[in-house]
Amino acid sequence: MTANKKDMSILIVDDYKTMLRIIRNLLNEVGFKNIDEAIDGVTALDSLRSKKYDLIISDWNMEPMTGLELLKTVRADATLTKLPFIMVTAESKTENVVAAKQAGVNNYIVKPFNAATLRSKLTSVIGEF
Repeated sequence: MTANKKDMSILIVDDYKTMLRIIRNLLNEVGFKNIDEAIDGVTALDSLRSKKYDLIISDWNMEPMTGLELLKTVRADATLTKLPFIMVTAESKTENVVAAKQAGVNNYIVKPFNAATLRSKLTSVIGEF
């Protein structure tokens, strides 16, 4: 983990450019600046294999690889298995939460959300910052 948590390298993954911008703005608002974006799970994996990240924030509903598939792939990769992972979704269905927990997600954010919600979820995953 980076000494100053606000210097953490964060990868946000969403196939909806507006959502990428919203998450980036919220992360900026709570003090994070080192943020990369990926438009789908496949692109995210390429990024994860070429650069070290401290946290992934990924949408659930994406094509061709869903956020859940990305999570399972990350957890199955020995070099990435411990990487903190927060899932973002518009769905709050219990079975989705259970599936994400079983796959090893660190936390879950339901859209829409604000900076305060993001801050509390980040704190629960990485500690105070």
